[in-house]
Amino acid sequence: MLKTYRGSCHCGAVTFEADLDLTQSSYRCNCSICRRTRFWPAIAKPENFRLLTGESELTQYLFNNKKNHHYFCKHCGVRSFGVGNETPIGKMYGVNLGCLINVTDEELSKVPITYVDGLHDKWQSAPEFFSHL
Repeated sequence: MLKTYRGSCHCGAVTFEADLDLTQSSYRCNCSICRRTRFWPAIAKPENFRLLTGESELTQYLFNNKKNHHYFCKHCGVRSFGVGNETPIGKMYGVNLGCLINVTDEELSKVPITYVDGLHDKWQSAPEFFSHL
């Protein structure tokens, strides 16, 4: 069931709302950027994500095929969300669960996680080792 969550970067310059179903899987990936930033996203369809403040405070990072857009706050460096443009469900927002304000530790502890091997472009498979992700 969808629930509206509020979130922000660390300094609060970027704020957003997202309608998320935290009974659905979140993702942990071993690709170069997710591993380095410890990104833990839940998925929101475009109509379920609202950037409230701070659009001008974001910087965008693109690499490799430039299909996924990685956004960071210019001030504190936190990656609150990203946009996947060519995914199995079409365009989607990856909302960083660590940036949600009105979520409890108990709720987070129950969020299912799917591990993906983005490092080897095996998006339908878990990497051999993933407990560190």
